[in-house]
Amino acid sequence: MSGFEVTLIARGAHHAAIRGEGLRLVAPDGDHRLHLPVVDHPRTLAIGADDVVLLCMKSQHTEAALLDLRAAAHRHTAIVCVQNGVANERIAARYFERVYGMVVVLPAVHLQPGTVVTHAASVGGMLDVGRYPCGVDSASTAIAEALSRAGFTSQADPRIMRLKYAKLLSNLNNALQAAVGLDVDAREVSRQLRTEALACYAAAAIDCASADEMKLRLRDGPTTVAVEGMPRGGGSSWQSLARGAADMETDYLNGEITLLGRLHGVPTPANEALQAIAAQLIRERAQPGSLSVAQVASRIQSATG
Repeated sequence: MSGFEVTLIARGAHHAAIRGEGLRLVAPDGDHRLHLPVVDHPRTLAIGADDVVLLCMKSQHTEAALLDLRAAAHRHTAIVCVQNGVANERIAARYFERVYGMVVVLPAVHLQPGTVVTHAASVGGMLDVGRYPCGVDSASTAIAEALSRAGFTSQADPRIMRLKYAKLLSNLNNALQAAVGLDVDAREVSRQLRTEALACYAAAAIDCASADEMKLRLRDGPTTVAVEGMPRGGGSSWQSLARGAADMETDYLNGEITLLGRLHGVPTPANEALQAIAAQLIRERAQPGSLSVAQVASRIQSATG
């Protein structure tokens, strides 16, 4: 692990698979088996003030994980939200003093317990980090340096949340992709989702990095390549549906825009509709691509009325 001590915390079948056979990492350069320490609960660890905890679960599981961590970690332990959305940092700040946001750009797929497939070339991903709500300190700089040493591109950014709000704009498409599948033209729905979000940002005076800024930063990010025998698949919500997960992250992605709209009087019918669609897909244990773009557009039109 590039010279760093790393312990994984995993649950259920994922924990059992890693404990039994190691973490399987399938990458463009080969099929690797990483034998790392793994536990199923932080209570078995001595997490000190100088340790760093990377939260990598979906947002709907963050608070439960933090409650477990609070009972096991020092209150000065650095907590890094390696997650999509913008709600996790605020939740973490209720329980820990040193909270950090991290932008996640990782072309990876997790469909089976104990296995992660990465399609990243050149670098493993882009993982910029900063102190929440703003600023950089020695810890954020050290985290960025450690990740860079491990093969990622990572910078300490004093305004990390503006990058995370920009990343959220792309993540609004996660539930859409899960609903209609891959390789379909859903650009008009995507445009509606983004337009609503930008209107909410403006109403709430939220600072968001521009598309040009993100594009410039991602020039140093990963390129996506094929991995033999491993289809690329979709994003994280698509993967949740494909795995048969009991929930999706939509309430913290599209739901963030719905919340902002309700707080600031901005209509958000497209994002509200995607929230409802995602909940329905989970209830029905549907597979990705169960709906057509026309069906999604019709649901949005109904929400508009």
